[in-house]
Amino acid sequence: MLAYWLVTGAALLLVLWLLAEPAWHERRRQQLRGMPLPQRWRKILRRRVPLVARLPAALQLQLKAHMQVFLAEKPFIGCAGLQVTDEMRVTVAAQACLLLLNRRTDYYAGLRQVLLYPDSFLVQRVATEPGGVLREQRHALAGESWSQGQVILSWQDVLAGAADPDDGRNVVIHEFAHQLDQQTGSANGAPLLGGRRQYRHWSGVLGAEFARLQQQAAAGQPSLLSHYGATDPAEFFAVASEVFFEQGQRLQAEHPALYQQLAQYYCLSPAQW
Repeated sequence: MLAYWLVTGAALLLVLWLLAEPAWHERRRQQLRGMPLPQRWRKILRRRVPLVARLPAALQLQLKAHMQVFLAEKPFIGCAGLQVTDEMRVTVAAQACLLLLNRRTDYYAGLRQVLLYPDSFLVQRVATEPGGVLREQRHALAGESWSQGQVILSWQDVLAGAADPDDGRNVVIHEFAHQLDQQTGSANGAPLLGGRRQYRHWSGVLGAEFARLQQQAAAGQPSLLSHYGATDPAEFFAVASEVFFEQGQRLQAEHPALYQQLAQYYCLSPAQW
């Protein structure tokens, strides 16, 4: 009988903890969001992420609040001998949290850690050659997003992407757009949207723009969007997100329907910054 009550009591405590844990978690996040960003982190933002200075004051405050949560919850791991510093963590967090502004967020719930390499890193890929022969190939990458809960970044490419906020090339925005895309279970270029109607509009606009970019890439024609976005719909969404945040005015002028879809999804209008 004693064993029965012990088991029952333990089960009840577990249920109570599971019910209370989300509320406790959100209270902790509210406390973190209410904390002022340390002055040394503010200096890093001014030096390393000039895009932040463009944001309206209210968005800057919101970004800094999100950064507090992101940096408290997401561990950074240095690879290939890299020693992770606050400069690295703050620079990545600021750009990753741009994608969370003005939206309900669970702070990339599937993300367990950010891996940083000093420079581009090598990965093995299996490619199908003519005749159906499979062969492993090595590729040097600036970043990668894994559905298993990791974002992998080259620190030198993070710095380069942040330093020029007008070139439409930003590896952190690119890889964290993949993280949003992967919240549906797989990266397919269609992140979580509001409903069927939104998915229809999204599919129609992004599908047409993706096909257009594929044609431009095949013909060697220049495009505002990197030809890498013609690889597949997931890469198209990530490339378009880079341009949306860094070249909003040009995207709105040259691809108004695409800009509108991204503005609705991200709840932002970078063309006005």
